Amino acid sequence: MRILLVEDDPKQLMPLKTVLTQAGHGVDGVKDGETAQKLLIDKDYDLLIVDWMLPRLSGLNLCSQYRAAGKSAPILMITAKDTSADKVSGLDAGADDYLVKPIDIPEFMARVRALRRRSPLWQGDMLCLEDLQLHLDTLIAERQGAAVSLSGREFQLLEYFMRHPRQVLTRNQIEQAVWEWGAEPESNAMTVLVRKLRRRLQVVGAADWIETIYSMGYRLSPPEIS
Repeated sequence: MRILLVEDDPKQLMPLKTVLTQAGHGVDGVKDGETAQKLLIDKDYDLLIVDWMLPRLSGLNLCSQYRAAGKSAPILMITAKDTSADKVSGLDAGADDYLVKPIDIPEFMARVRALRRRSPLWQGDMLCLEDLQLHLDTLIAERQGAAVSLSGREFQLLEYFMRHPRQVLTRNQIEQAVWEWGAEPESNAMTVLVRKLRRRLQVVGAADWIETIYSMGYRLSPPEIS
C-alpha cells in the first residue's frame, strides 16, 4: 500500500516508517499537518496514519477536512490522548481506528493489516485478481501452481496495478504510488521497472497482463475467466 504517515516526533516517525517499509509498503513521512494537507491534494493514498497533535494543522482537523473532501482511504489515528471522549472525537472526525501511545509495534502492524483487508480483492493474506494471487506478507506472486518472488518496488507496482484492475493508470499516478514523495526517479525508471515486472510475471504466465497505453501509461488487463 501507499501510506501517508504524519508524525511530528522523529523518534516516532522513523521507527514506524521503517517497519512499514520493511513490510513492503511505500511510505511518505511528513512532520506537520499543513504539509500533509498539501500532499493529499495531489496524491492518492491507500492508508493514512495521523498523529492528533501536529504543528500547523492538527490531525483531527486534517481528518475532518479529508473526509469533507469526499476521500475514503482508511485512517489510523495515533495519539497520546487517551480518554473515552478523545477517542469519540477522533473517530467522529473521520478516523477508522485509534491507537494510544506509547505504540506497541506488533499491535500497530496488526491494525495496519486489519485496515488493509478492506480491499474487495482481499482473500486471506493476499490480493486476488482472477487466478493471480499476490501474497502481501511474503512479496510473492503466484498463479496456476507457479510462483515468483518480487523486489520491494516490483511488489508495490503490482499491488498498485491489482488494486486498480483494468484502469488506465498514467505515468504520473504510478510514479506517485510507487516512488516516495520528494524522490526524483530517472526519466526511464518507470519503463525499466515495468520491464522488470513483466519479466517476473513471465514465470507465472501473466507478463502480457500489463498493457502499455500509448502516450498515457499502463493498464493491468487480466483475461476474463469463463
